[in-house]
Amino acid sequence: MARHMPNEGAHRVSMSTIVFAVRCLLAPVLFSSVVASAEAEPLQPYKDALFGYPGVLREEDGGDFRVVDYQELRDINGRDQIPERRVKRSYVSLGVKSRQVNETLDLGGRSLDVTRVGPGRGAAFTVIFIHGRGGDRRLGANDFSFGGNFNRLKNLAVGNGGTYYAPSVRSFDAAGVADVAALIRFAAERSASRPVVLSCASMGSFICWGVSRDQKATAMLSGMMVMGGVADPEFRKSAAYKARLPMLFSHGSRDSVYPAEAQVALYRSLKNKNYPARLVLFETGSHGTPVRMTDWRDALNWILDR
Repeated sequence: MARHMPNEGAHRVSMSTIVFAVRCLLAPVLFSSVVASAEAEPLQPYKDALFGYPGVLREEDGGDFRVVDYQELRDINGRDQIPERRVKRSYVSLGVKSRQVNETLDLGGRSLDVTRVGPGRGAAFTVIFIHGRGGDRRLGANDFSFGGNFNRLKNLAVGNGGTYYAPSVRSFDAAGVADVAALIRFAAERSASRPVVLSCASMGSFICWGVSRDQKATAMLSGMMVMGGVADPEFRKSAAYKARLPMLFSHGSRDSVYPAEAQVALYRSLKNKNYPARLVLFETGSHGTPVRMTDWRDALNWILDR
């Protein structure tokens, strides 16, 4: 029976090893992403019957805390033609690849390799996905891995007038954070300050937490998603916290890399302050489960509705 383990390795990383001081590459520009977010239209359905949560075992906080049923035999072996490598054909629609390009962006004198799906300008919204350790832009652009979940994201973006970026992050320190902050600015400028959502998986969560400390980058965001990532015990000191940037967490209850208990505790501390936060916990899920199982339409609609 296949085990849903991430390709980036079971590697524990201490929060103290990451330097969150971010060198600002951004010129002073005012953006009104919160206003734009409130005006965003909900994303229309796309293969919801295949990608919607298979069952909610428990709900709290008006639905903001959900425990979702996860079964490896059903959600990997029953979904994939080759477990963990190639999803069944019914889960993907490959016509969207005609809207996909690989490009190298010049962001304030720093180059960044990205895969872009959707228009280069005028996007109704933008989603940026940050891979974990050992990954690059190919992970977030793979149509057949992770149960076809990235192909669904591509189709949701293009079908709703949005743009999706999967960059290759070279490091998970201040330099990597600065690259992603510059990409956020680039996407916001190209879309006339329409909503930008930053999503980070596994070790990529260090990028999200670093960006959360950058006031200018935070001002351009409409929300963040942390998928199977480390919890940041200092988040309440960040610019994102002060701006009440919506935060969505998804995690496997049996994650052996970043224990779920820490992310649940962070979520609880935020909800105790009436902060806009949501957590989806996959019962028995492992480290890679959130990338496979997070319902992108549900998650993005929650953020765009804040």
